[in-house]
Amino acid sequence: MNFFGSNPFSLHSSSTFLAEDILIKKILLTHDPDGRRLDSELLLCATENVMSYTATSEVLVSSFHIDAIAEKDISKIEVIGAEESLGQIIHKILNEMLFKNAGEGDLHARTMILFDLLGKYRWDAKLALILAAFATSYGEFWLIMQLYPHNPLAVSVAMLKQLPNDLSMLKPRLKALSKLVKTMVAVTKCIIKFEGLPLRYVKLDDEAMAIAKSHIYIAAYWITRSTLACSSQITDLIAMKPEQVSSNQTALAVWQLSSLVYRLSSLYSHLNRQVDFCHQQIETRLHQKLLNIFQEAHADNQEVLGVLLALKDDLPLKNSSTQEKLGVSELKDKVVVLLVSEPELLPLEGLFLLVHQTYNHLSHKNLDESYEIVWVPISFSDKWTEAEAERFNLLSNSLPWYSLRRPWLLNSAVVNYIKQVWNFKCDPLMVVLDSQGMVTNSNAIDMILIWGAKAYPFSSSREKQLWKEENWTLKLLVDEIDPLLTRWVEEGRNICIYGSENQDWIREFNDKMKESRSVGVQIEMVYVGSRHRSEHVRQILATINEEMHSSLFSFTKLHFFWIRLESMRRSIFRLGQSIISDHIQEEVSSLLDSTAEGWAVIGRGSTTDIVKLQGRKAMECLTKFSEWGGNVMKLGFFGALRSVLEAPPIPGPCNHSNIIPYAEGLVEEIAVCNKCKRPMESYVVYE
Repeated sequence: MNFFGSNPFSLHSSSTFLAEDILIKKILLTHDPDGRRLDSELLLCATENVMSYTATSEVLVSSFHIDAIAEKDISKIEVIGAEESLGQIIHKILNEMLFKNAGEGDLHARTMILFDLLGKYRWDAKLALILAAFATSYGEFWLIMQLYPHNPLAVSVAMLKQLPNDLSMLKPRLKALSKLVKTMVAVTKCIIKFEGLPLRYVKLDDEAMAIAKSHIYIAAYWITRSTLACSSQITDLIAMKPEQVSSNQTALAVWQLSSLVYRLSSLYSHLNRQVDFCHQQIETRLHQKLLNIFQEAHADNQEVLGVLLALKDDLPLKNSSTQEKLGVSELKDKVVVLLVSEPELLPLEGLFLLVHQTYNHLSHKNLDESYEIVWVPISFSDKWTEAEAERFNLLSNSLPWYSLRRPWLLNSAVVNYIKQVWNFKCDPLMVVLDSQGMVTNSNAIDMILIWGAKAYPFSSSREKQLWKEENWTLKLLVDEIDPLLTRWVEEGRNICIYGSENQDWIREFNDKMKESRSVGVQIEMVYVGSRHRSEHVRQILATINEEMHSSLFSFTKLHFFWIRLESMRRSIFRLGQSIISDHIQEEVSSLLDSTAEGWAVIGRGSTTDIVKLQGRKAMECLTKFSEWGGNVMKLGFFGALRSVLEAPPIPGPCNHSNIIPYAEGLVEEIAVCNKCKRPMESYVVYE
């Protein structure tokens, strides 16, 4: 049967509709998809690149160019579920295309053979493979013609194939051929767009679905048939003698190709309109689904993650360390932290701290993969730029957590939801979903920067609990920033953390501290610069290292210290005063608002023995060390310092007593009276 062969321009007669119904039934008999899939967008992008090089000396940028930038190596396209490689499949299709029998009516039979060959694939994959096979043949022809006569190898191959020396007489035919190819690509993109709709999660009306599919079946047939017609045109050019290149033959070929362009253009018009209608219906329903999905109970997190991340890609994730493509099933039964940011993510120091507090944190190893972080980059541009894509590739291949594989494929409804409902502006968010997919924290980034993996499961309630358990201690101030400093805190050492941008004050302060250390006072010195982390601070740090050999922190660690403090203030502000003690709030604000002149925080281990001194006060105390240093043996350095800072409110002893019940193993320590601030004598009382 010669479907539409005699009059390709009559699309709407009753006989045509009847023929279409018969044709659709025949096509559907060949269609038996078994889950095989490939990246049809990226494959079509590669096909377009071939076509653009044949059409002009300049490379045309396709609408899928971001994928080309992001993946570069087309050879990495996998045909999932097939035993053969992509190259083998394309070669097999090409063999069928080049097999030609005489007669126009034969095109239909050859078209159906291709449908039989590709019956296990989805519609978008069928067409992407067929066009890719044609592009290899078409590209080889043009590669030889463009190199001829400048390349000896091209000349020899052209002579063996007996290709025409002069293509000027064939320009009308080649122009019609190029136009048909562009039309086929446009219709294929439309089909890819429909196949990419998240129909697994959001349903279309039955009528809209039926109309769209009917258009797709007919369009797929005519794209396949047109590809065979184009392939025949290329075959005709081989061994064509000059006398055969007549105007009549050229006119006939142009008419045949133009008739196919007309038919496909008409199909494109109907299909594109219907796909746009389906897309709008899906977007509306998806928006409503997103609003409802976090209010519903779920057995696990798979539907929620599927709607958020896997609407256009069954394997939306990649493991940065292995580059493995992964589905959302990898996240089942886990707490999932969605790190939402722009493609640039964070300043490097903030990024390093985030990695340090999660992947490198001591508590991370004990959680046995109970949680995963997934980076979800979102661009504020209408379309992703090349710079954004390159930046994303660089970072996503370096980070220790999962990331979206092709974030530019995120559904627009999902992007709008994240921006509007989750209030994503510019600053990064870490939205926490529990193992059932419910949002337990709308932004956990501050608590993670403060406590790291210890904050698991990163819920808002866990953040409140952590603050209720906290006291203002050195442990809170420097927790896990540096392993040596952490060990000092655990060992209960005296530690002085100081900051300033005034190099003269820093020198004087260190000299005063050396005097106290020279008489046996054990205290560790840690310089942290200032909140602004300027280049001047970097130079001071180098000077301290060189002159005083007392700098523990690198410039990056200085950033860690201040970033954590800023996170503390934001967390405190967000949770409110009812959760966090006034003392912690005051101390955090005091440090962040400190002047550049100088300050020092002196404390002991993980106890609440901690005091902050502004620059002048610190100098006054250290200058009088000869007066109060004698108390160090009795009270310890911190106790002696506190006794001089907190002057006795009364002239003599207050005779106040403090009874401590005996307990086995109790270590006798010097106690300081809370009223008169003098050392207390110890007695044993029998009752």
